[in-house]
Amino acid sequence: MPTTPGAASNTAQLEKPQNRDRYFDTLRAAALIRVVTYHTFGWPWCGMVFPSMGIMFALAGTLMAKSLERPAAKVLKSRLRRLLPPFWFWGLFVVLAMLIHDWMPGWQIVYWIVPLGDPPGNAWGEQAWDILWYLRTYLWFVLLSPLLLRIFRLAPVPVLLLSLTPILVLNFLWSGPDNRFGSALWDLSTYLFCWILGFAHRDGVLQRMKPALVAVLALAALGYGGWYAFSHQADFGTYDLDENPLAQAFWSAGFVLLLMWAKAYFRIDFGWLTRFRRLDRTVTVFNARAVTIYLWHEIALILAVPLIDQFWNVPAFEKYLPLDSQWFMFGIGWVLIAVFVLACGWVEDVAAKQQPRLIPGGRAARMGG
Repeated sequence: MPTTPGAASNTAQLEKPQNRDRYFDTLRAAALIRVVTYHTFGWPWCGMVFPSMGIMFALAGTLMAKSLERPAAKVLKSRLRRLLPPFWFWGLFVVLAMLIHDWMPGWQIVYWIVPLGDPPGNAWGEQAWDILWYLRTYLWFVLLSPLLLRIFRLAPVPVLLLSLTPILVLNFLWSGPDNRFGSALWDLSTYLFCWILGFAHRDGVLQRMKPALVAVLALAALGYGGWYAFSHQADFGTYDLDENPLAQAFWSAGFVLLLMWAKAYFRIDFGWLTRFRRLDRTVTVFNARAVTIYLWHEIALILAVPLIDQFWNVPAFEKYLPLDSQWFMFGIGWVLIAVFVLACGWVEDVAAKQQPRLIPGGRAARMGG
């Protein structure tokens, strides 16, 4: 739809992120890139270089603490509204595909409506739905946040330190039930420290902590997490943190503590990012389409394989393109992710009660004209 120059200018100004923290936005974008990289290459060291899930939970905890300055009921309703429609839209395609491939669900299909437990599925679609543990864990953290925030504010530092206790209990004393509740309990315990660390940042607790104390705590957590990961490779078959909840919890705790404390103590804001318009726009897109990218990236990687198989039938592609390289699949995967962002990302706008846009961060692009 054509617009006058003045109207376009006003629209662009309205669409600029308001009160966005570009440091946090950049961390979230980097975390999503790391997730796609890990699911493409499977490098076990990825989690140690950049523990993306711990970072994402900490960022979400900060935003949740900020949101809870409003009535809790309204906040929970808003969070559910933003999360569930993109999940339902994505799930419609995944469930239909599994039904076509001989899947017959039972009553557990209710978890495809509200993922308080792991949604069921068959082996054919496992690579697609296996990532839903994150949405399930995020949903539980959101629902528990009014209570967790109240407990945290009673004694911020002790509660933050004690938030690592549940994973120690599960690892050494009681492994929990072998069911959906048990799986949720493990994931909640693994990332509880990171979520509450978000509270600590929002409430200014980290800013008041002395650098020496932060260094000791962070290095102790990193040291223990790293030691446990490498010393228990025989038990898990790898040092990959994703396979070792205790190591993941402590490594993420130490790593994210340093990132969040540095942000608070040095007042890092990455304001310089706005000078690089394309990079800034990319970060904006990643944040505005975070749920879409996370949900659809595995399907993009799945579809990249048969697509590349067809490239072998074109002599020029076979001769000049590195079709057997994982890096080539990585590139094709991102092309398909971009397609899904364009085709499906508007659902996030609708869920947020915003005007649907093809690409966030610029002039409005009305769907359908």
